Amino acid sequence: MTGFVNRSDELDRLHGLFDSENAELAVVYGPRRLGKTSLVKKALEDWDNAVFYQARQKTRDLQLEQFVAAAAEVFPGIEDIRPEWERLFRYLGDRDAIVVLDEFPYLIEQDESLPSVVQALFDHEFDESETTFVLVGSSISMMEEATLLGDSPLYGRTSLTLDIRELSFDAATAFLPDDATADEAVRAWSVFGGVPYYLEELDADRSLGENIQETVLTRHGSLRNEPEYVLRMELTEPTRYFSILEAIAGGATGRNEIAGATGIEYNQLSTYLDRLSRLRLINRHVPVTEKPERSKRSQYRLRDPLFRFWFRFLYGSADRYDQFGDDAYDGLVEPELADFIAPAFEQLCCDALWTLYGETPIVDVGQWWYQDHEIDVVGLTDGGTIVVGECKYQDAPLDYGALASLEQHVEELRWQPSGGGTRTLEYALFSRGGFTDSVQEAAAGRNDVRLFTIDDVVGALNR
Repeated sequence: MTGFVNRSDELDRLHGLFDSENAELAVVYGPRRLGKTSLVKKALEDWDNAVFYQARQKTRDLQLEQFVAAAAEVFPGIEDIRPEWERLFRYLGDRDAIVVLDEFPYLIEQDESLPSVVQALFDHEFDESETTFVLVGSSISMMEEATLLGDSPLYGRTSLTLDIRELSFDAATAFLPDDATADEAVRAWSVFGGVPYYLEELDADRSLGENIQETVLTRHGSLRNEPEYVLRMELTEPTRYFSILEAIAGGATGRNEIAGATGIEYNQLSTYLDRLSRLRLINRHVPVTEKPERSKRSQYRLRDPLFRFWFRFLYGSADRYDQFGDDAYDGLVEPELADFIAPAFEQLCCDALWTLYGETPIVDVGQWWYQDHEIDVVGLTDGGTIVVGECKYQDAPLDYGALASLEQHVEELRWQPSGGGTRTLEYALFSRGGFTDSVQEAAAGRNDVRLFTIDDVVGALNR
């Protein structure tokens, strides 16, 4: 267990609400396993007037009974109040309590009027109160419908909305051993990402392969069915969604490719893709030189690395991994792992570009593609300079062909300085396995080529 990591801004903002002399309403939401409950509990450590209730999928009467039991530990008099949400909340509000309702969607499932009850109390009852209500939930769709969208009862009434995201790369590396190499950090990130729950499952005394084997590939591994569990909590009819995610994980990233791989009509696909995007399961990417709202060259990618790993290797093939037993990682995953990690490494190189080219006025970083032309890293500036990069996640040193290929591809990249004039090109080469002598000689003889190792990339991300 690493302990609490990297939520200092969120903690400060919650503390600000708890200290307020007015009634405050906060919404904390985001996908499962990101540490929302841990965040709120950490924020409450110095307050003794807090009621924390974690809801379960139980009947309304049981939920009320258990809420009263939790609240009575701090406010014993609540046991004398009739067990109705409005009366209980009013009692706590009159005592300036901090009330945390974790997994709020479970309460709504049993009582759809609950958001309206909270709304009425904040609109009419809590004018003189210093109470704080914190609504926490993992079901993004239900939390948005109940608290954030324009037609929700609580719309416009929240003092604070915390949209909890995955940890950044540098924060995620805090879960790794202190002596972990840059390559080990990249490999771990590529599989487990920035989700605290997943990272806490890693055993520091095991290699990455052993951790993958024990947590994901083994039949009773703690993360073996994690993606399926999360998806089924959000999607009532998941079959087509599973097919889409499997197709994307397998390399079908464009709409036509996804439609072809899944058999879903192209015209119907938007509904499913929009739903998956809203649930933060996929991201839509466009070439960095284009505006998202106008581009017709979209690519879809799975957001969560563990989901990408699960759909790439395990989905539909679990029996095969069971047959391999303890040799599943070595026999089925390791031979393909470098290819799997490569896209994540490319994204890390993009993220590192801001620091590696700190002296250059970069305004946007991303990737670019057109027909058969692709560039892994593109940094646009507000001047006349454009940085283009090639990434190789392989054991072999990057050779001169990579630079020559990059120079060829960039000829097709249509970008000119906003103020007109001729663009200036800067070339960045990123390599896990180092560089051949020919590449090093070329970089030494030119002032427009820079070489970066995997240590350089990780060092830039950890600054």
